[in-house]
Amino acid sequence: QVQLVESGGGLVQAGGSLRLSCAASGSSFSTYAMAWFRQAPGKEREFVAGISANGRSTSYADSVKGRFSISRDNAKNTVYLQMNSLKPEDTAVYSCAARRSVLSIPRSSVAYNYWGQGTQVTVPS
Repeated sequence: QVQLVESGGGLVQAGGSLRLSCAASGSSFSTYAMAWFRQAPGKEREFVAGISANGRSTSYADSVKGRFSISRDNAKNTVYLQMNSLKPEDTAVYSCAARRSVLSIPRSSVAYNYWGQGTQVTVPS
């Protein structure tokens, strides 16, 4: 069992930066693939970025590639999402998710077993 708590969301002007954190409690964090998803009002939840259990592999949605960076600190049971050059279309609730997986980084939300409550990111137009 893993509990996930996100933090770091807020309101930021276009072109600005935010860093989201997701703190995990429970055992064996280093055996979980982690991912960030987001959901904007009236839209489907979408994959943003993912990182393998050992942190050596990452995956990004095309819409954020080059602007966002995912990382993890297994000693602190925390995964991060550094978001730079933010755009109004990045406005959404961002949620972290965990899946017991050593190698793969699924992009489908149904593959993830544990979810945080989400944190709002707002980039005014």
